[in-house]
Amino acid sequence: MFDSLTGKLQNVFRNLRGLGKISESNISESLREVRMALLDADVNFKVARDFIENVKQKALGQDVIQTVHPGQQVIKLIHDEMVALLGDTNAGLNISGNPACIMMVGLHGSGKTTSSGKLAKLLVKQARLPLLVACDVYRPAAMDQLETLGKQLDIPVFLMRGETDVQKIAKGALEFAKANGRNTLILDTAGRLQIDEPLVQELVKLRDLVKPQEILLVLDAATGQEAVNVATHFDKALNITGAILTKLDGDARGGAALSLKSVTGKPIKFAGIGEKLDDFEPFHPERMASRILGMGDVVSLVEKAAEAIDEADAKKLEEKMRKGEFTLEDFLDQLRQMKKMGSLESLVGLLPGGSEMIKGADLSKSEKEFRRMEGMICGMTLKERRHPQILNAKRRQRIAKGSGVSVAEVNSMLQRFNQMQTMLKKMGKFQKMIGKMGGKLPPGAGGFR
Repeated sequence: MFDSLTGKLQNVFRNLRGLGKISESNISESLREVRMALLDADVNFKVARDFIENVKQKALGQDVIQTVHPGQQVIKLIHDEMVALLGDTNAGLNISGNPACIMMVGLHGSGKTTSSGKLAKLLVKQARLPLLVACDVYRPAAMDQLETLGKQLDIPVFLMRGETDVQKIAKGALEFAKANGRNTLILDTAGRLQIDEPLVQELVKLRDLVKPQEILLVLDAATGQEAVNVATHFDKALNITGAILTKLDGDARGGAALSLKSVTGKPIKFAGIGEKLDDFEPFHPERMASRILGMGDVVSLVEKAAEAIDEADAKKLEEKMRKGEFTLEDFLDQLRQMKKMGSLESLVGLLPGGSEMIKGADLSKSEKEFRRMEGMICGMTLKERRHPQILNAKRRQRIAKGSGVSVAEVNSMLQRFNQMQTMLKKMGKFQKMIGKMGGKLPPGAGGFR
């Protein structure tokens, strides 16, 4: 989503790294480019103006640290100001009630129903027992959609088909939750194509009845500055506690994310980063600022890996690699675990400089190749995966036919696997040698003497 802004800021940073000293003239020139980049990204002009003024004052007012390059200091100031703009720290949920109530509000099409399901799944991971409540009585498909999401997630959904009194539905949901031990209600409310008084009053009455700990405004990030205007209206009427930004994986310019906290004073609590139910994460301002500035987000990458990879399995795999016993079955497991972590593009984007690496690279080709490799390995028997040396010409023809590829592609995949296996065996022998020497490198090893 922030690709365009990131690219422009990276150009500014390249110039800043060449600064010999900080002066008002060179800082003003660089920050003017930053300001233009922010405005092009649809950031509110007052927010952009204040952002630049704050950075400029701090840059000219601080003493230059001798051990740090002047340009790097300015980049650090821009990063810190970006974090402050996005909200300093992650604002967690207040779920102290029993049951706790979360109202999901927003305009029609912003992604309330899907976000309700995603939030419920996230809460299950945190050992909560959510109940999805269908409070959208105007869009029949909303109840069906929420019910479908509930079945996919194995989370109960409370609905009263034919009932148009939202307060009656909410009362029934509260009673159901207490009777069935559900400690978190997520109310999926109705939206409109635009804000109108009947919508607002209905939501106010519902708020007064259930007294929610959280009123989360779901905003489509693709609507740009209009999202900020919508947030201001909802906040005045309902006193929202935070926002969920959806479609952060899209090609919108990102101004809503950068303007929301500053304009409304309310934090972004969650971000929708894709269509899958797992594509939903707490919004961390510092991590998001690092992504926008092209510095990567290694913490999020590590968290994704920890969630997808079982520690015990990882240790077993490490032992196999050391012994040179890595098989095609292990390789298949690794491909599947990587898929759980997300798309290749999203993973590379979390690396420092990842946005630059992605430019001009068609990572979709690599993902297609991984899928083809997965298909080839799935076309093998368990014995063939564990003992690939038995794969003769006849077996390879069968695998190629079964997985819809050519024999040449099967041969190429096996050749690359053999090369990788050879490399892992060499690494295992090298580690054993280092272990016998008490962890000391032999003279000349690794290019050192």
